[in-house]
Amino acid sequence: MQITVETQVAAPMARVWQAYTTAEAITQWNAASDDWHTTRASVDLREGGSFCSRMEAKDGSMGFDFEGIYTRIVDNSLIEYHFGDRHAKVEFIDGAAVTVRVSFDSEDTHSIDQQRDGWQSILNNFKRYVESATA
Repeated sequence: MQITVETQVAAPMARVWQAYTTAEAITQWNAASDDWHTTRASVDLREGGSFCSRMEAKDGSMGFDFEGIYTRIVDNSLIEYHFGDRHAKVEFIDGAAVTVRVSFDSEDTHSIDQQRDGWQSILNNFKRYVESATA
């Protein structure tokens, strides 16, 4: 099943794209809750390139690598990638604000609502980060 989350970011497309695709920026916004953070990230933004974000609980109790391979890149417009046996697509739609829409394959461990809420929280953090950096 595909799950989709989205947000509108009041910033120029170039800034939105840069914040979504650079390791330094990703470590600033990539967390679903305040008790988690991304301690390091790597990005090889090209078709066939890999990415990895190390996500950890701030208390050190657990962590994991969110990693995958980019399968399609259209600058300032589209990112598609595989992570494990799952697929995700990130669309950047320019307008009065930039709509960032993420669609991804669900998994069987967590409920659909939990997955949607977690990915939406990360996207909400992304919006806050980009908009505060451009204010």
